[in-house]
Amino acid sequence: MLNKKLNAKLLWMQFEDVLAPRLGLNVWDRAVYSYLLRHSLVIGKLRLHFSILSVAEKLSFSKGPVRLAVRRLDELGALRLLERSKTGHLVEMRLPEQYAPSVRARVALPGTPMNLLPLPSKPWTS
Repeated sequence: MLNKKLNAKLLWMQFEDVLAPRLGLNVWDRAVYSYLLRHSLVIGKLRLHFSILSVAEKLSFSKGPVRLAVRRLDELGALRLLERSKTGHLVEMRLPEQYAPSVRARVALPGTPMNLLPLPSKPWTS
């Protein structure tokens, strides 16, 4: 559980004004992150267990864009994919304010392999 109560207005402003532009998120990434954020951190949970199919149905997307969005969000560090199985995905969400300032250095032109980009300065902590 989170120790402090989140200010949803501030959270959304940080997401839309800072995190999404900084990471270069597309429409699908934003929708998936918003959905997962709403069902995890906003209600006080750090982790969320979900299926790609259920998120796709709720957002009226097909499975492909949702799966790619989850992978991209994991690569960019907006969430951490802890487990992937037939029963669903387990992710740990990050608040926009927890994002390392070196993120801008990791964002590159589309098509740049992620292994050529520098890693974030702050590793995940448990």
